[in-house]
This record gives sequence, C-alpha cells and structure tokens, in this order.
Amino acid sequence: MLSPSRPLIRSDGGIYVLERALRRRGFAVVAGADEAGRGACAGPLVAAAVVLPDRREIEGLNDSKLLTQLARERIFEQVMATAVTWAAIVVEPEQIDERGLHVGNVAAMRRAIAKLTPAPTYVLTDGFAVDGIGAPGLAVWKGDQVAACVAAASVVAKVTRDRMMTELDSLYPEYGFAEHKGYSTPEHAAALREHGPSPVHRHSYKNVAATWLTAQQAGRRGTVSSVELQKGGSRER
Repeated sequence: MLSPSRPLIRSDGGIYVLERALRRRGFAVVAGADEAGRGACAGPLVAAAVVLPDRREIEGLNDSKLLTQLARERIFEQVMATAVTWAAIVVEPEQIDERGLHVGNVAAMRRAIAKLTPAPTYVLTDGFAVDGIGAPGLAVWKGDQVAACVAAASVVAKVTRDRMMTELDSLYPEYGFAEHKGYSTPEHAAALREHGPSPVHRHSYKNVAATWLTAQQAGRRGTVSSVELQKGGSRER
C-alpha cells in the first residue's frame, strides 16, 4: 500500500477517470472506501466500501460533504440500485473509547472491504492507507473528490450515519442529534453542560469527559455493540 497521494489524473477529466485507468491496467474490480463521523463527539463512526459498475455514471456524484442532504439521499439510492457490491460497518461510541478512533476507523474500513463480493482487485481509500485487505491499493488525498467509488462510499457512510443519528435524536431529544449529527456545535456543547453525556457520546473525548462526573452521578452510561450492514440490508449484532 502506497502512502497517501495527491489527487491523481482528475484536473478535470472527471471523477471516473482514475477507476477507468485502473481497469485498463487489468484491475477489473475497483473498490472505494471512506468513513463518516470521524470528527463527531457523539454517535457511531460508519465505514463503507463500494464497487461501482463500469461505464455507468451517477450524475452529481461527489464528496458527500460537498452535497446537499437532498442530493446525498438521491445519490445514496442510486448507489444502492446500481452498485456491484457494497458494505458498511458501524463502530459504536463505546468501541471508539476502548480502541481509539484511528484504530477503529482502519479496522472498520478493512472489514467493509472484506465484505465485498466479488472481492476487489484494487482498493482506493480516502486519506490514509488500510493494510491487510488482500489486494493492492492506494490511499488518495481527498479521494472522495477524485475517485467515484470513494465518493460513493462517502455517501453511503454519511447517509447511513445521518439516519442513525436521527433515530438517536428520538431517544435523546435533549441533545439535538438530528441537527448537528453528533458534531461539536455551540448548541451541542450547551446540551452537554446541562445534561451531561448520553450513552452514545464518546466518553474518551475531552469535551465529553469534562461532563463525565455529571453522567456518573446520573447513572446514565449505557452499553453498545457493533453493527454490520451489507448489500441486501442485513444487520448483525
């Protein structure tokens, strides 16, 4: 696995050029992997991996962070309908606290890639290398803006996570998860100060740990476990 590379080829041949170049070199199954929720202080991290079909483009596909919510939802449904294969791994907050963010992130991306069928012959990852994936690959700087399969993975990860945060908002409405999706905002910080951390906050994070005593006294810490999502909609706990 090579070190992260600056954007390859694009400027501006389009977001599909890199994958097509790899296919011309004999890599028939090119997968992209990315995650959502890395910078949040509450809720899970979701890693996704996607293989897109050759010669079939999704209009407007781009880094999920650059898309509107409506565009993300539309592209998510198109990825679900057209992807050769996809998988997503959910890393719950308690696991992030136990293992550390980066370790959990890399492990989740590795597991998502391993779930793909057919197995990829080349893997593009966003930002940092993932070893132990059984195929050659490249970590690409801003990969979700350079490679379509990475952009698709970013959309799958973000939409999956955003939907989970909306569900968590119904369980813990006092924190406003549906609005900020677990990221640090002034409103989220104020809710933490008032209520202490919920069971789905990342208790090892400094801004959350500062309110840990309040949570301990209230006896609010819960337990969580990992969830796996794959094409076909299956879930495992």
